[in-house]
Parts: sequence; structure tokens; C-alpha cells
Amino acid sequence: MECSICKVGETKPGQVTVTLEKGSTIVLLKQVPAEVCQNCGHYYLDTETTKKVLEAGQEAVKNGAELEIVNLKVA
Repeated sequence: MECSICKVGETKPGQVTVTLEKGSTIVLLKQVPAEVCQNCGHYYLDTETTKKVLEAGQEAVKNGAELEIVNLKVA
């Protein structure tokens, strides 16, 4: 798919690190599957992956984590 940010690059399957921040909580999610632009590096998550990323972030905030690092496993 064509990147909607740079309008030049094409995306390919890859893995990215997603950083979420809410209040005093920072969550780093590593090895997140995504479509990654080969030109600018912008990434796109599918619906299932986005749901898992947000759930991991909400859980960290709920548990009062200050910094949490998670290897995201998506089937």
C-alpha cells in the first residue's frame, strides 16, 4: 500500500516498537507486527494489533506501572 504520510513509499510487513504514554505511565511494546513504509518508516497497525496494543497500555496504567516493556505477541 502507498504510505499516506510521505506519498512516495510502499509499505511492507515488519515489526516496530510502539510507545504509549498516559500520565506518569510509559509503555514500550516491542516486536509489534505492522505495515512499515520503506521510505519514511511510518507504520500502520491492523485492527487486531491496535486492540492488543491499547489493552496492554490500559493494563499498565491500571496496575500503576511507571515504565513497562512488553514483547507483544499477536497470533
